[in-house]
Amino acid sequence: MALIHCDFFSHILNLSCSMNVILPQPGPAAAGQLAGEARRRYPVLYLLHGLSDDHTTWQRRTSIERYVEGLNLAVVMPAVHRSYYADMASGYRYWTFVSEELPRIARSLFPLSDKRSENFVAGLSMGGYGAFKLALSHPERFAAAASLSGALDQEANTHSGDRAWRKELQGIYGDLRKVPGSANDLFALADRLAASGAAQPRLYQWCGTEDFLYQDNLRFRDHAYELGLDLLYEESPGEHVWSAWDAQIQRVLEWLALG
Repeated sequence: MALIHCDFFSHILNLSCSMNVILPQPGPAAAGQLAGEARRRYPVLYLLHGLSDDHTTWQRRTSIERYVEGLNLAVVMPAVHRSYYADMASGYRYWTFVSEELPRIARSLFPLSDKRSENFVAGLSMGGYGAFKLALSHPERFAAAASLSGALDQEANTHSGDRAWRKELQGIYGDLRKVPGSANDLFALADRLAASGAAQPRLYQWCGTEDFLYQDNLRFRDHAYELGLDLLYEESPGEHVWSAWDAQIQRVLEWLALG
């Protein structure tokens, strides 16, 4: 495997950005191909971080590079700061960045597939929300998405009694009363997907039973089941901690069935 620390410029954000990329390393025969010869384009997993993390955290806190060894899978880990994968009301257009610009840049720099059947997204906490938001908003681009301890109920999130947190959310979403039913509401996105008749991505959802987001996860699970979405839900004892996510990202790779 090759690990690449990539710094690049985003025209959407007008900002220097970073992503870490794990790539399968070609063997001697492939590495000796003539310049300009068509390169193999690898299936890709976009792996999204949580609220207080960055593009390095999955590698620092899990063994993701070791887990993807031999899978012929590329992993792209971008940084979006505390944006909730949104075009922020008072901030940057991180949703447009991660959903539109980032894949184009990543494919221009690395041999990544643009086929729906070979594009996947996963994340933890805020990143679990981001993963489902991408897949539900763009089912034509993603074959599967996984959420680990995801912050999936943004309507509940906006009703927090923590004044400082509500102020931060206002900077992200603007008028919090408009979040339900919006493009930032996974429940509404699920409704639209179910009604559209479009091909559905496979969804995997896990949450620890001691996690503070457990009830949010149950609400989304029940809603997805009522709509008939292609969701596999699993739970086990666990809190909102990296030891749980290190174990569960292995389960996600198994569920993707890339072999």
